[in-house]
Amino acid sequence: MLVNNAGTVQEWGLDPTTLPVAVLWSTYETNVFGVVAVANAMLPLLRRAPAARIVTMSSSLGSLARSSDPGSDQYGVPLLAYNSSKAALNRITVQYASALRDTPIKVNAACPGFCATDMNGHRARRTPAQGAAIAVRLATLPPDGPTGGFFEDAGPVPW
Repeated sequence: MLVNNAGTVQEWGLDPTTLPVAVLWSTYETNVFGVVAVANAMLPLLRRAPAARIVTMSSSLGSLARSSDPGSDQYGVPLLAYNSSKAALNRITVQYASALRDTPIKVNAACPGFCATDMNGHRARRTPAQGAAIAVRLATLPPDGPTGGFFEDAGPVPW
């Protein structure tokens, strides 16, 4: 099992329209390129496992459906680098699931919810243990479980 739990936010309080490209680049280095590098490095081992799972920790802030819905609490969250990097991870999840569809490897993205971590100054109500529950569920899927999906505790997250 691989749980790719990479995430950094470097833009609190910055205007997305003036965000320095260096912040975008640095965020993608961790949130996207690092995830792909680790997945690719682990794939030879995962291919030898009888029922491997790849779980990429994403965020509902990467959901284009939620972020474009004025009725959603995800609407208008001004984190250009973070939000777009998590949307990119969602697409990467779909690509890996498609590429590995003829193997027993299941590939899914997980949204842990807004959890109290160092990344957000412990401002959230959910604990890291609560956020980890979806990753554990996806990492232990049965052979007939889903692949290529985006999930939170309540079920599928719209792309």
